[in-house]
Amino acid sequence: MSSEQPLRARLHEVIFEADTTAGRTFDAILLLMILTSVTVVMLESVPSVRDEHGWLLIRLEWLFTGLFTIEYLLRLYSVRAPRKYATSFFGVVDLLAVLPTYVSLLIPGAQALLVIRIFRLLRIFRIFKLAEYLNESRALWVAIKASSRKILIFLFAILTIVVVMGALIYVIEGPTHGFTSIPTSMYWAVVTVTTVGYGDLAPATAVGKFLAVILMLMGYGIIAVPTGIVSAEVVKVVRGQISTQACPHCGAEGHQYDAVHCRKCGERL
Repeated sequence: MSSEQPLRARLHEVIFEADTTAGRTFDAILLLMILTSVTVVMLESVPSVRDEHGWLLIRLEWLFTGLFTIEYLLRLYSVRAPRKYATSFFGVVDLLAVLPTYVSLLIPGAQALLVIRIFRLLRIFRIFKLAEYLNESRALWVAIKASSRKILIFLFAILTIVVVMGALIYVIEGPTHGFTSIPTSMYWAVVTVTTVGYGDLAPATAVGKFLAVILMLMGYGIIAVPTGIVSAEVVKVVRGQISTQACPHCGAEGHQYDAVHCRKCGERL
């Protein structure tokens, strides 16, 4: 075995594994660095802090970017399939954690996107062995995927209501009361049906107010629909009709709990 192999294996153990003392220490330091770097980015967006300590914040930002760049390259080196890691969720997040600083050399202000580093804190689940939370998140994801078609149909129905109500309020109120176009009226309909109510647009006529009341009452019922759709799918997962196990070969999910082989590729689970 070449000297490169033990080095790569050792790096993989430290960087990717949280079962060892070295791995836990590395991840704890990494999380601290992520929190500090995100804090630096947020402080830099405050004018008074930037005017007084801008030079320090910029140096810290480049320091963290350099450290995260080295870490990202070591991750690529320590895995057997660098391309697979680079295209994985954490691989993409790790790359996006360093790119904005380099892009800011060409596009001023792009470094503000560094707050995406906060997503790297998801590694905390692995560090503290919160496996049950990961299982719950997978169950929720399976339920959302199973509900996607129903939710899309629901959103199409809402869009139809918004278009019709927007057109009606435009005809009833008109530009005199601020409804200058159908798109503007559709904006009002969305704000009303979601019960947000910014108040920047409001009907002034009796008929317009009556239409607004109908839309508000519809909003209360509409809000409950997607919640009910997803909840029904979550119940199926909890009852054991759907497993949260993912195929180790193709990544497919949604298997039965007693399934032995993947429902898509046929590989053993």
